[in-house]
Amino acid sequence: MEKVHFTEARATMLGTLYGRALDSRSPDPVLGDKAAEEAVGRIDYDFDRLGVNQQLALSVVFRAKPIDRWTAEFIAANPECNVLHLGCGLDTRVYRLDPGPGVRWYDVDFPDVVELREKIYPAREGHRNIGTSVTDVEWLDQVPADRPTIMVAEGLTMYLDKQGGENLLRAIVDRFDSGQLVFDCFSSLGIRLQKLNPVVRKSGATLKWGIDDPRELESLGLTLMSELAANDFFDEGDKWRLPATTKIQLAVAMRIPAFRKMGRLLRYRF
Repeated sequence: MEKVHFTEARATMLGTLYGRALDSRSPDPVLGDKAAEEAVGRIDYDFDRLGVNQQLALSVVFRAKPIDRWTAEFIAANPECNVLHLGCGLDTRVYRLDPGPGVRWYDVDFPDVVELREKIYPAREGHRNIGTSVTDVEWLDQVPADRPTIMVAEGLTMYLDKQGGENLLRAIVDRFDSGQLVFDCFSSLGIRLQKLNPVVRKSGATLKWGIDDPRELESLGLTLMSELAANDFFDEGDKWRLPATTKIQLAVAMRIPAFRKMGRLLRYRF
């Protein structure tokens, strides 16, 4: 087993990994992420300290599911494309989606994260890990620019500062001729209320970048395609999985504009 000592923001990746693993143990899972369950078994870490229960696990997989769907749609329309999975952490998305041989998939995160990934996940054709800060945009030179490209980022943008985040998005738009950007974000209110998130609170991480108006990013050469609020993350058929108290809280929050926009999924094209 691999012993880990992540601190602050990087420890949150263990929380999301564990959430997907808990979902996979359900007799009727949302994602059925067996690779996440196997990875948890290879890591020597006290996952209970993260405070991730079944309810938080649902929030993790409900957020991941539409990101998976949008990514799969792009790959289906562009079977020979690049996938840039930024701030990938220990996410097993490449194994969940299992893209075809024409896809070049790049998982990008800090060197110590990539080192752990390479110990606990098997190599696969068309996949490469790049160990670097995503905002050191020179790493983009390692990716061929002659393919449609989708950038996928889950649980990343809120840890970046505004300038670094916008510079990263602009660099992607400038390098590739066409593609999409898919990521989640918090509003400025979400940033202010960050310590209400138990994983963020217990890890000691700090969130920075809040996006209140997604159309502001269109100045970077983007066009907003889709915007999902928290109530739209899951399909109607999945609502039964939510505890009654969560349904009530969500219904109330969705009636208040500031809370409705606190956490969203965004999809752009360029």
